[in-house]
Amino acid sequence: MTAIEPNIVPFASAAAASGEPFVTTPVAYDGILLAGFGGPEGQDDVIPFLRNVTRGRGIPDERLEEVSHHYRHFGGVSPINGQNRVLKEALEAELAQRGIDLPVYWGNRNWTPYLEEVVVEASERGHNTLLAFATSAYSSFSSCRQYREDFARVLEETGLGDTVTIDKIRPFYDHPGFVDAFETGVREAIKGFLAEGIAPVDIQILFSTHSIPTADAERSGARDIEWGEGGAYAAQHLAVAEWVMDRVRQTIPSAAEVSWELVYQSRSGPASQPWLEPDVCDVIGELGGRGRKAVAVVPVGFMSDHMEVLWDLDTEAAEAAEEAGLSFTRTPTPGVSPTFVAGIVDLIQERLHGTPNADRPHVTSLPGGFDVCRPGCCENIRAGFKPAAAGVAP
Repeated sequence: MTAIEPNIVPFASAAAASGEPFVTTPVAYDGILLAGFGGPEGQDDVIPFLRNVTRGRGIPDERLEEVSHHYRHFGGVSPINGQNRVLKEALEAELAQRGIDLPVYWGNRNWTPYLEEVVVEASERGHNTLLAFATSAYSSFSSCRQYREDFARVLEETGLGDTVTIDKIRPFYDHPGFVDAFETGVREAIKGFLAEGIAPVDIQILFSTHSIPTADAERSGARDIEWGEGGAYAAQHLAVAEWVMDRVRQTIPSAAEVSWELVYQSRSGPASQPWLEPDVCDVIGELGGRGRKAVAVVPVGFMSDHMEVLWDLDTEAAEAAEEAGLSFTRTPTPGVSPTFVAGIVDLIQERLHGTPNADRPHVTSLPGGFDVCRPGCCENIRAGFKPAAAGVAP
């Protein structure tokens, strides 16, 4: 890592302000910020919510209505807010059980309760040293930097930039608490297919995650690390999927004959813009020609069963499997499983205690997982760099 001049990490706690990638000084945080994406909670919310998501792109309401069908299908209600309410309660209970007296504030980027509302509330209660847990595990603009930019925007717009600091928990894609659900899900899916009399060689595992523009993927993660094609975003997903399959094969030896690959879903950009491929439904449509009889879709890119899981996988991918004549299952997300909730609190305690990087649990050998994001990581090529908390300014 290149040397970092001190005090160039905007809106950071004193321990993180030096720009070192890992913070090994204990920090007396006085609040946890659970940062979510947000989602509509009724038909009247759908278009205003989509305006928020696409702000700055000039997309007319007529076009937004065309892409709102999956929300309309579920009564205009995204499950994500309800899931975060339950997660907040579970985190509060786990913190209390461990004797950690920290309030949890939940705020969204795109719908109520908004981040600015809860940051102001926290400050009014005297909680000005916040540690954020963003509900996205991987490294990319949309899954990390965009949250950090929103933290900075909120502090600037509320005038709290000189009073409140916001640090961010490291990307947790390979934390044992996060990956446990995927390992268990794949194991149970394979067992189920075998019980149906389907041979291992006829089973396909598809690890699915949200597609992003190829240009964003190439810029994901620290710039001085060689990630390979697809940047840190693709490398992290592939590493987790490989770990899951290796673990499953230790308990189900015949799973060595089960094929797997990483696929993408939920593309929303124009056809002229390259996005990560292949698409999950396209691959499912090809599996019959490969001789497959069963497919398990693993939502490895997702923390909970929100709209992209319910619609793109449980609806569209399931329909594609039926059309292809395949047995289909979709494995669970971490959700609010006790293992995952405990893992989040473990991540919080890392920062409370200043745990050295060598002592932090992880299941892959990839570098990264920084407490303080590196200069120029996860650039949005269309908009350039905006001020962002919890990272060294580019």
